[in-house]
Parts: sequence; structure tokens; C-alpha cells
Amino acid sequence: MDQVTKVLEPGRQFSKDSVRLVKRCTKPDRKEFQKIAIATAIGFCIMGFIGFFVKLIHIPINNIIFNKYYINLLLNLKYNQ
Repeated sequence: MDQVTKVLEPGRQFSKDSVRLVKRCTKPDRKEFQKIAIATAIGFCIMGFIGFFVKLIHIPINNIIFNKYYINLLLNLKYNQ
């Protein structure tokens, strides 16, 4: 019986905590919702610009690296024929 209680107790505690959390939660009013939505949109834009600029910077670097590789590969093929 003690083992059964040991197994079931974490589930009971979790369900109690979950019910307490849901009872304390409130719906945001319009002003609070707008602030959250604007902050989220700004965050998305910032992350998008960061990703865009990282990609923009890495395209020329990739081209330089792979062009050297392909030029060497083509030269080796030409000289090996």
C-alpha cells in the first residue's frame, strides 16, 4: 500500500497544483493583450532581420569557399586528363 501511495502522490500533487494555477489565471484585458501582441511582433521582426543578415553575410563567404573548392576540382580534372 505504501508503494502505491508513493507512485500516485506526485500525480495528485501535480493535479492540485494545476487546478490552483488555472483558478488564479485571469484573461488579459485589451490593453495588456495589445502590449503582449506588439512585443511579440517586434521580437519576430528582430529575429527575422537577424536571420536575414546572417544569411546575407554567409552567402558570399560560402561562395568564396566553394568556388575555391570547385576551381581546384576542375583544375585537377583538367590536368589528370
